Amino acid sequence: MATFNSEDLFLNRAKFVMKFLGVWIPPVDESLPRKFLKLFMLMLQYLFLIFQTIHIVQIWGDLAAVSQPSYLLFTQACLCMKITVFHVNVDKLRELLKQMASDTFMPQSIVHEKILKAQAARIKKYLLAFMIGSQGVCSMWYLHPLFEGTGVRKFPFDMWMPVSPEDSPQYEIGYAFQLLTICMSAYMYFGVDSVALSLVIFACAQIEIIKDKLLSIAPVQYGLKEKERKIMNEKNHKILVECIVQHQAVVTFTQLVEDTYHLYLLFQLTGDVGVTCMCALRILVEEVRSVPFASIFLYVIVMLIQLFICCWSGHELTANSEDLHTVLHKCSWYEQDLKFKRDLRFAMMRMNRPLVLRAGHYISMSRQTFVAVLRMSYSYFAVLNQANKKDQ
Repeated sequence: MATFNSEDLFLNRAKFVMKFLGVWIPPVDESLPRKFLKLFMLMLQYLFLIFQTIHIVQIWGDLAAVSQPSYLLFTQACLCMKITVFHVNVDKLRELLKQMASDTFMPQSIVHEKILKAQAARIKKYLLAFMIGSQGVCSMWYLHPLFEGTGVRKFPFDMWMPVSPEDSPQYEIGYAFQLLTICMSAYMYFGVDSVALSLVIFACAQIEIIKDKLLSIAPVQYGLKEKERKIMNEKNHKILVECIVQHQAVVTFTQLVEDTYHLYLLFQLTGDVGVTCMCALRILVEEVRSVPFASIFLYVIVMLIQLFICCWSGHELTANSEDLHTVLHKCSWYEQDLKFKRDLRFAMMRMNRPLVLRAGHYISMSRQTFVAVLRMSYSYFAVLNQANKKDQ
């Protein structure tokens, strides 16, 4: 079992994408070309954000016009925040990966390996759906201007650009910049989200393993010989101690995940409020059977999927840890010796507190939070829509 690699199991897709983009955890002796590639990729994302900000400043005052680039601004700002957090906290991420490979988290049976593989498959499935959806939206964005049929050349996105779409090769350069940047943005989103959320689901898998260990505690029959009873008691007590140590390691691991990504998650929640609100405003303006309407509608769905995955991951962590107390009651504690029962009592007191992943160390990530974000988005949308009607 010592050869089992949890890091590759949970993060192989994220590592592949982020290494290809040059933004994965840099090695200690990072080469100059690798540094240049990373700076180039990050510079493209920040330039895209700056150009969008300049455009919004230029058209400020017209709510209908501002709503079009605003949802992209929120999305790009969220990505820049996430990738910045990723690199600022790279030492914490290294520590998390080191803990994933520790002996405490190593599977001790085929059942434990199956639990890890099942949990990894779940989060990968959801994140793959997000990636496919995001690339579909990007395809609609950058192909629409080519087949619009108006005869006027325009860039995929309405934003300030240092080049003009009327002249060549400025048009081709600007188009390539927007196309390349938005595609990389989608893949970077997938990469950074995969890292953060897979770590949370890894903690869920470890809790499932603890439950399996607790339920494997065998009853001690009174008809056994004294020596056999002693051996059974020692074996069961050893399992209980292992579970306590592993649970404490999961608590430490989860706290480090929160310390590393709490700002990331907080920006995700606030950004999705703005994205959903502005997209709803834009949907009211576009024609129902138009490509812009379809692209914005699909974009909202993709962003809500992303938000749901974040909230679902936190909910899974809390729900799984809440069951630990029940599992402790289900094990054969009543047939164990006094030492086992005493330690079990302290374990119950500690495991009675569920693990909670918080955004900004304040907002718990749960399904209730997902619904609260939707409600808040609708509230802001209703206010802005009413203000827009008054202006008209």
